[in-house]
Amino acid sequence: MKDRPLIIAVDGPAAAGKGTLAKALAHHWGLPYLDTGLLYRAVARRMLNAGLDPAGDASYEAGRLEPADLTRTDLRVPEVDRGASLVAAQPAVREALLERQRSFAAATGAVVDGRDIGTVVFPDATVKFFITASPQARALRRHHQLHKDAPLSGGDLAKAVEEITSRDERDSSRDVAPLAQAPDAFCIETDHLSAQEVFAKANAIIVSCLK
Repeated sequence: MKDRPLIIAVDGPAAAGKGTLAKALAHHWGLPYLDTGLLYRAVARRMLNAGLDPAGDASYEAGRLEPADLTRTDLRVPEVDRGASLVAAQPAVREALLERQRSFAAATGAVVDGRDIGTVVFPDATVKFFITASPQARALRRHHQLHKDAPLSGGDLAKAVEEITSRDERDSSRDVAPLAQAPDAFCIETDHLSAQEVFAKANAIIVSCLK
């Protein structure tokens, strides 16, 4: 294991805290970080900007992704959330992006987060995590990401929970690379943990695995 690049796979549903954890782990271990969800969001945004339905064939746009597509400020909005789930279900899109993800970590190792990292992209990752939380907790976090401290009504929360739940269903039931916990992944439920507590728990697991 010591002769192989350190690859840490962080999977889980939307807004569970996997990105926050992955960034912290990458900083701590001095590794590159890749948010694979941004790849699918960027493809969805390209489709929407072209006036195309994200449910249609998005492989052409996937093959044309450029670095600038990943730094847009409009990738974490509800229409892109839905679109990303639709393009991610397409085998041709996943195939177009798979090698890009693997080559990112091949030489130096990396912390990579997404929904199929430990099951498909890096099935031999050094350490695998599955980060999850209740739909309500995740809906509140996503609202805070988008709107900071703006109040959230009960009706808006119910709608946000419904959107989160629908996204989970689409991601878990797709035929290709569905959202799933790898059998050898460590599951961390984050509802009642701070970001620092999640990091401490995950980092202790990594240290133990590397001994």
